[in-house]
Amino acid sequence: MKRPSLTAWIFIGMAAGIAFGLVAPDAAKQSGVVSTVFLRLIRSIIAPLLFGTLVYGIAGGGGGKHMGRIGGKAILYFEIVTTLALFVGLGVVNLVRPGDGVPIAHTAAEAATPAPPATLATVVEHTFPASVVDAMARNDVLQLVVFAFLFGAACSATGEKAIPVVNFCGALAEVMFRYTKYVMYLAPFGVGAAIAVTVGSKGLAVLFGLGKLILTMYAALVLFVVLVLGGVILVARIPAGAFYRAVREPFLIAFSTASSEAALPLALENMERFGVPKHIVGFVIPTGYSFNLDGSTLYLSLASLFVAQAAGIHMSLGDQLMMMLTLMLTSKGVAGVPRAALVILSGALVTFHLPMEGVGILLGVDALLDMARTSVNVLGNCLASAVVARWEGYRFGAGDA
Repeated sequence: MKRPSLTAWIFIGMAAGIAFGLVAPDAAKQSGVVSTVFLRLIRSIIAPLLFGTLVYGIAGGGGGKHMGRIGGKAILYFEIVTTLALFVGLGVVNLVRPGDGVPIAHTAAEAATPAPPATLATVVEHTFPASVVDAMARNDVLQLVVFAFLFGAACSATGEKAIPVVNFCGALAEVMFRYTKYVMYLAPFGVGAAIAVTVGSKGLAVLFGLGKLILTMYAALVLFVVLVLGGVILVARIPAGAFYRAVREPFLIAFSTASSEAALPLALENMERFGVPKHIVGFVIPTGYSFNLDGSTLYLSLASLFVAQAAGIHMSLGDQLMMMLTLMLTSKGVAGVPRAALVILSGALVTFHLPMEGVGILLGVDALLDMARTSVNVLGNCLASAVVARWEGYRFGAGDA
């Protein structure tokens, strides 16, 4: 008899968590420590794994010039796809208008804390780490990518004297992949506990509240995945079956934990097994965590217009396009952790004089929204690594014509 896969066990954990939350809600609330431990272990992987894979990939992949070409292709792809995500969200929210008839409770504004809007200067300044140790401690993916890129380029330029450092980084990456395998044994328990806490705290209402908004968000994401990402798969001639098998577990982990960080180790490992070279997958996916947040970008455009509709505020097409440009800027570098997009949304609402009460409404259903947008973020970044590899002339086996 075939042993259940990790995917099957995660589904079992999710179902058990929902049942536990319904049957024993008080006990379920106390199980949060299990999901917290799992996510803390996942977070402990990020910095050493990123540093090892990026430095080894850059130093062994042709140096700064080679990686600069790959980086340029990746950024171009990121900007095209995230722009399409913005416009898909914008089109769907204007068509369905999920905010109409949704009351905004003014009492929620008292609890909401507005976030200062990001500017081009602050985003650029934040990109460069003052201390790599601090960046590692905070798991700041964008700063880690910049440091590792420069460090790897320096190793490549140094030559033979840097070989021990490069070999160490390669060994570190291999050890962290093994470490990841051990941590993943806890995934069904961590995922089940996270779902149990949510259901135990809010009941089944969390699954049905603000249903029109949730359905609109999921429909928009499905539309984006089918039309945009599906179109990319066809144009780039990515073998769909093998790609699905490579991304299903990272996708499910991201969906169930609402954390793209939790899915990062498996995404790196599975895409490398899929056939994407280590130096590409180790650069494109971590960079995409800051520049290619397809699901979060779509959510931000949809949520901001939802708040305007709920408040009865008319925004002209020009205002909407200006908001889209602002969101395109402020979404760069958003942390791949649960609820991070709400911080960006708060800044956009303040910038465009929309009521902050909207954040209070969205908080009630953000758990379900966050699961969807985060899983699409991971899917989009896995596909980006495959597209860049194809762009570089790599092939993915018999299904790759």
